[in-house]
Amino acid sequence: MPTAELVHMATINVQVGPMIEVGKGHKGTRVTANVSSLTVTSERLNATLATDDAADWLTVGDDGTALLDVRFTLKTDDGAFIYVEYQGRGDMTTGLIATAPTFQTGDERYAWVNSVQAVAAGQLNGETGELVYELYEVQVAA
Repeated sequence: MPTAELVHMATINVQVGPMIEVGKGHKGTRVTANVSSLTVTSERLNATLATDDAADWLTVGDDGTALLDVRFTLKTDDGAFIYVEYQGRGDMTTGLIATAPTFQTGDERYAWVNSVQAVAAGQLNGETGELVYELYEVQVAA
């Protein structure tokens, strides 16, 4: 029977910028949240945002559950670029968030991230816009 182990991968500090409420549609209330800054810190990976177009295109249901759709590009401290995307769920009342990031890079130094399925647990401070994630690599074994 396969098992999964979570191995800590990094801490991610995010500053969420202005949010734009598009309005309520048939899927819920659509909100676009700009990411002003983002820093990834760990022994194997240290990076910041490479571009200024990082955002979360989220949909919030009537029960306060947010469905996340996030994409951004990182630039590592040694010049590599890593594309990151994830979906997840958040509680708009508590700020607690669970996500499942994946990564893509052509840089051989970070090729290992291409096969990583990660999960992250985070919490958003709605007043300050500060969001902290703990990122974990899911390691599956037989």
